[in-house]
Amino acid sequence: MINPTYLAQRTRSSANWQDARKRVLKSYREWVRAAPEIQQMYSLNMPVSAVRTKMRQEFERHRYVQQLQTVDVLLFNAHSEYQETMNYWKQLTHVLKYFRAEEDPKAALPKSFVQGFLEGRN
Repeated sequence: MINPTYLAQRTRSSANWQDARKRVLKSYREWVRAAPEIQQMYSLNMPVSAVRTKMRQEFERHRYVQQLQTVDVLLFNAHSEYQETMNYWKQLTHVLKYFRAEEDPKAALPKSFVQGFLEGRN
């Protein structure tokens, strides 16, 4: 049976930076604790440690956000992703998009057109 309200939360704003920090840590812990289940549910061909590392990288990407409202939006997005992932509303390709080499900033565009052409990238 599908329960669309499983893991649902009410949208709310952080009262201050300490509240936002608590909410971010709670969200991060939820993701990290769910890593083994995510790896098993989606039959990911990688160790749980790699999944947790990617989760950490996604949270670290927004570490230095300076606006409280932006943090609230990021928290909302993180929780909606979590809910969709844990309810198995995503397909394998949606989960694997986080592990593509193109998502890595170090694997950015080639230095020149010819180099990209020779690599077979567009």
